[in-house]
Formats: sequence, C-alpha cells, structure tokens
Amino acid sequence: MDIDFIAKALKELGHPTRLMIYRAVVRAGYQGIAVGGLQQKLDIPGSTLSHHVSSLVSAGLIKQRREGRTLFCITEYDTLQSVIGFLQDECCADEQIPKP
Repeated sequence: MDIDFIAKALKELGHPTRLMIYRAVVRAGYQGIAVGGLQQKLDIPGSTLSHHVSSLVSAGLIKQRREGRTLFCITEYDTLQSVIGFLQDECCADEQIPKP
C-alpha cells in the first residue's frame, strides 16, 4: 500500500471527532449506519458531521450508500486492514536477537 495513502488515513483518524465517527461506523458492521442515526448517537451537529464524514470518505476509510432518502456510512474494511497491516508488518523487523 502507498505510504501517502496510509499517511492520509492516519491523519484523518488523528482528529478526535473523526476517530469517534469512524469507530461508530466500524461498530455498525457491514450494513453501515444511517447518517441521521450517527448524528443522534454521537450528538454532533449535522454540518460538523458532514464535514468530518467527507474527510473520512476522501481518505478511503468509509463509503456512502443511498437508499431512498437515507444516506448510510459504511466502513471500507479493506482499507482498515491495510492501515493496520502497514503498521504491523514491520513490527520488530530490525530487532537484534542476542546470541547465547
């Protein structure tokens, strides 16, 4: 995965409100959560929520789906796994194992 893509995802998640929104969307599972339900659950003004959701969509962390008049936010789980994998893949790679 491109390091610039990972950096953008982590940057967007670095904001407390966006992290709180993302966590709620992840918790909602594969069906996602309606934007109105997200707003009610987190008690965030609509304009603020819209701004932060837009940033998460731009980073590829969530997508949106419209069903009639209802807009849903859905986690892009492949992106979530890529970000986590990027951080885990190099864990302890340079660690020196002492010789007995």
